[in-house]
Amino acid sequence: MKKVVTFGEIMLRLSPPGNLRFSQANSFDVVYGGGESNVAVSLANYGVPVEFVTRLPQNDLGDCAMMEMRKRGVGTQHIAYGGDRLGIYFLETGAVSRGSKVVYDRAHSAMAEITAGMIDWEAVFHGVSWFHWTGITPAISQGAADACLEAVKIASEKGITISTDLNYRAKLWKYGQPSEPIMTELTSYCDIILGNEEDAEKHFGIKPEGLDITTQGDQVKAEAFQSVCEQMMKKFPKAKKVITTLRGSISASHNTWAGILYDGKNIYTSPEYQITHIVDRVGGGDSFMGGLIYGLLQYPNDDQNALNFAVAASCLKHTILGDANLVTVAEVEKLMSGDASGRVAR
Repeated sequence: MKKVVTFGEIMLRLSPPGNLRFSQANSFDVVYGGGESNVAVSLANYGVPVEFVTRLPQNDLGDCAMMEMRKRGVGTQHIAYGGDRLGIYFLETGAVSRGSKVVYDRAHSAMAEITAGMIDWEAVFHGVSWFHWTGITPAISQGAADACLEAVKIASEKGITISTDLNYRAKLWKYGQPSEPIMTELTSYCDIILGNEEDAEKHFGIKPEGLDITTQGDQVKAEAFQSVCEQMMKKFPKAKKVITTLRGSISASHNTWAGILYDGKNIYTSPEYQITHIVDRVGGGDSFMGGLIYGLLQYPNDDQNALNFAVAASCLKHTILGDANLVTVAEVEKLMSGDASGRVAR
């Protein structure tokens, strides 16, 4: 299997137990995770050789984050060390009609203070065939955006497949630069682009034609987003595939979940899953991306199967507490086959 590298920030996640509100919490549950580290964990679970690149402080919390990656089989040899703190985010898990909340505490983190030149990308990309980044990384700081641009330029020169999850985060773009020019330049190097309708609109002003998504709720259909995919490919001619996830939010505990993939000619639609008792939806998109990268590597001539794998993998993630998707290929394939019984495996 070809080697993959992901680049971004891993954080300490602190959550009140269960569905308690922040104001009710006397303790917090600890998880380590982040968009790109979550993708790396998924790929390692599927048997894909993968390295996670980030910058961590040289303290006990930085060591814990690094060890979490090692524990999951993710390579850490190209992590840079420096800075004073690990980024933190607080998660209040919603239920039914009360949505979840996230509070970030990641200003001046080790990753926020990264600059171009701190990572030896020539060494990182030796023997690598795929590089993945997300829109979260350039949103952290100008330095993180510069380091990400440095990475995609070198990866592109080496002919490495580059993928992104656009991941617009309004709470992060705070350092005085608009996202559109930064994300446009970064995304122009990408072969594979994942993003939902909000990502496309917030970053690039691209909207579904002939559809008011604010009035459609869970009735949004895949066909409505073909125009988004077409506009994305026109804006980013290097892109070979544009993928969109389709989440229908019936409540915080009940979502529908599907996806579409557009290759410039054909549009592929996945089965739709009813996720009726969500355990943890954080990392859902990351688990989709991890499944998609695996699917495109494993089934290089079968986009339908690759998409179906990504959607099924992400469906299963919603049943797992924590940021990362801790499922196996066999478990994903079982769901893909139509077995959603959840019966005990004896």
